[in-house]
Amino acid sequence: MMKKRLLLLLGVLCVIQSLSAFADKVVLAELCPLLVGEWQGSAANPSLDPMAVTTSVMCSADQRNLYISVSRGSRFSNSETWWFRQQQDKVLLLYGNGVTADVTQQLTLYRQSGSYSFLGKGEINQRPALVQLQFDPIKATADKPQGGWQWQQSAHYLDDDSEQYQVVRALSLYPQ
Repeated sequence: MMKKRLLLLLGVLCVIQSLSAFADKVVLAELCPLLVGEWQGSAANPSLDPMAVTTSVMCSADQRNLYISVSRGSRFSNSETWWFRQQQDKVLLLYGNGVTADVTQQLTLYRQSGSYSFLGKGEINQRPALVQLQFDPIKATADKPQGGWQWQQSAHYLDDDSEQYQVVRALSLYPQ
């Protein structure tokens, strides 16, 4: 069993390495101006029905800090905060929801074909996981002429034999 987990971990690390070969490592200053503002949309996860949320995104003046607040009711009775801080070539994430203990993770930010992904190792649902926070642009349509972003939070659980990321939650972000 331990040998199988080691092989799985090596396989997953190879996937991350291959992603970095096709994607460019970037800093928060590139993503910050694209996300700043007030957003509305829906949030969904595999165990709950989608619900309406509002999301506020702010950047520090030097664009080394990105702060995202997801409105009350998205998953907990309190709002959620996501604070991303640029530290050399890594991004430190501090996540809080006022219900569970705050979570700190170290991530790397990549850009590929207009999408942005934060990747790193952490823990989700008390399980060790490779974490991916993906921001994909949503094209403008007749009913949403400014387009928006799809924010997908995924995990590849290291204690699972699967070789795929599982969606933990997704949020749509449209300008208010």
